[in-house]
Amino acid sequence: MNKLTRRRFLFGGTLGAGALVLSGCDAAVQDDGVAGLIRSAEQLTMKTQRLLQGRHALAREFSEADISPSFRVNGTSAPDSGEYARLLEGNFADWRLKIDGLVERPQEYSLADLRKMPARSQITRHDCVEGWSAIAKWTGVPLATVLAPAGLKPNARYAVFHCADELEKTLDGSGRYYESIDLIDAYHPQTILAYAMNDQDLMVGHGAPLRLRVERQLGYKQAKYITRIEIVDSYAGLWGGNGGYWEDRGYEWYAGI
Repeated sequence: MNKLTRRRFLFGGTLGAGALVLSGCDAAVQDDGVAGLIRSAEQLTMKTQRLLQGRHALAREFSEADISPSFRVNGTSAPDSGEYARLLEGNFADWRLKIDGLVERPQEYSLADLRKMPARSQITRHDCVEGWSAIAKWTGVPLATVLAPAGLKPNARYAVFHCADELEKTLDGSGRYYESIDLIDAYHPQTILAYAMNDQDLMVGHGAPLRLRVERQLGYKQAKYITRIEIVDSYAGLWGGNGGYWEDRGYEWYAGI
């Protein structure tokens, strides 16, 4: 008999919800009773995992010998955006990361600014909801370091990542990709804004110039092509109200592993 691990259960449950949406049969997911049950189970999973592991438990880190020979591109391979194409042509010299929302001092950083900050490198395994995994070395600046100068307001609860990927031609054409995490994960020591993979600048397919690495969650939480981080007290008013592009289509908001 196959052992029913939490990861196997999560993969199956998440894929099942995604399949409902992709097939156009999302009525069950949209039903208030079903949606409420899903949210309750998700909250229980998050609280249980954090209770058992602790808020600061680290994802396993590997050696350079463990780095996978190939690493598939997760999500889209390039943003469907004229502005992104312009920035790429200029090697991201004009790209800026904005930090705003519930902060005392909004910030703006160039890629050069981020590279001057203290960096962290970590070799971790990326677990995709589609069932594949790969190990890579990620280098970037801890998210906590980037947020510190902004000074979060007392009612801040979540970090929302706005991305250059407009997704105009995929699924329902609803616009930009976004993702969110709570401040517990935002301040986790392994949560970084990565600008390099395997000691090379990020390639476009892997999220250039900057992507999120929140190592204790599944791959769809690792937002790519980040342009703005908005600090909020709730994500209910953003797009579908579920905290992320895929979450608005039935995936779990908390994708802990």
